[in-house]
Amino acid sequence: MNIQNAQLEVDNWIKNHGVRYFNELTNMAQLTEEVGEVARIIARRYGEQSEKESDKNKDLGEELADVVFVVLCLANQTGVDLQAAFDKKLDLKTKRDHDRHHNNEKLK
Repeated sequence: MNIQNAQLEVDNWIKNHGVRYFNELTNMAQLTEEVGEVARIIARRYGEQSEKESDKNKDLGEELADVVFVVLCLANQTGVDLQAAFDKKLDLKTKRDHDRHHNNEKLK
């Protein structure tokens, strides 16, 4: 599924199950909360903090999907074509960063 289709899927879900989009500020707060949940898993599972027993069954993929869902909601409600924006950003990064990363001694 491409990003454009994902945006349509989320919009259809909102219309059929969610009643309406939360306002942009509420969705921004939700996005922050979801990113925090991802950070907690990463910090404890892959970082130096110990993982609490209650966190061991947390699904990183599910939490990342929550982040994507809210990002898609924000794109929909603000009129952003996220596929076009992503394609443009990837092209920019490809042109700008190709040599930079290949020449970065820290990445070798």
